[in-house]
Amino acid sequence: MPQITTETKGVFVIAVTPFTDTMAVDTASIDSMVDFYYDKGADGLTILGMMGEAPKLTQSEALDISRQTLKRSGDKPVVVGVSAPGLAAIGELTKAVMDMGAAGVMVAPPGSLKTDDQIFTYYQNVLDAIGSDVPVVLQDFPLVTGIHISSSLLGRIVEAMPSIVMLKHEDWPGLAKISDIRNAEAKGRRRLSVLCGNGGMFLTEEMERGADGAMTGFAFPEMMVDVVRLVANGEMERAQDLFDVYLPLARYEQQPGLGLAVRKHTLAKRGAIASATQRRPGAPLAPRAVAEVERLIARQTRKLEALS
Repeated sequence: MPQITTETKGVFVIAVTPFTDTMAVDTASIDSMVDFYYDKGADGLTILGMMGEAPKLTQSEALDISRQTLKRSGDKPVVVGVSAPGLAAIGELTKAVMDMGAAGVMVAPPGSLKTDDQIFTYYQNVLDAIGSDVPVVLQDFPLVTGIHISSSLLGRIVEAMPSIVMLKHEDWPGLAKISDIRNAEAKGRRRLSVLCGNGGMFLTEEMERGADGAMTGFAFPEMMVDVVRLVANGEMERAQDLFDVYLPLARYEQQPGLGLAVRKHTLAKRGAIASATQRRPGAPLAPRAVAEVERLIARQTRKLEALS
């Protein structure tokens, strides 16, 4: 199985975890969802992330979902989120999924860390627990974790820990951090793959700053695929025009506490999964919100037709 490297580029979709109406893991929808993402052009997947409802899964379910997703993905790379309160759990899950053929693992810092030295030491401890041969994605998402990783601290980590090969960049505001990374590399620091999150909300600007692609879960992954391709080909205006068509729905999907419900509703509407069910805590969209989403999708469809 391919592994992620410092040269990895493209779109890795953050996959949802499908549940039946009774909140059991929907194994049939895992297959249909994986097929859907790849049919829309995804280069890889990331599973068991924050929007994958990983904290709501048992360890056994997490392993079963990883196994099935990896099998269905064939030779496509799959990153597995292994963030957990304790290093033992991170180490155990990492070993299991890497033995299954995962392309790497993603780790976010816990909210208990207070200083740069504590953050630095935490990632050293993580690598001690999982082994220095495992490719790692550092998830930088301060809006959720409460942990702010400065450009200088990120540089210390990159220089000291070569098995951290990718940054999942989700800082707000974060464009300057991408520039800092690329400027440091121009002066001789080793390369870091940078894939960006935030529902793709800033994808055109992130790509222009030097990002390598996206690692997020907007319900229309083909937008991210096309934007990344167009920017890479030097067609920024076309990329921006296409992005603008999807922006109203992407903005709506970014509402804290509501975004996953919007995403699952849309994925169910598109046939990727059978049900929009979330495990508790988590509620479906209210009828008024459903109407708003449907209006945005219809408007998006009309504008895409006009653009083409």
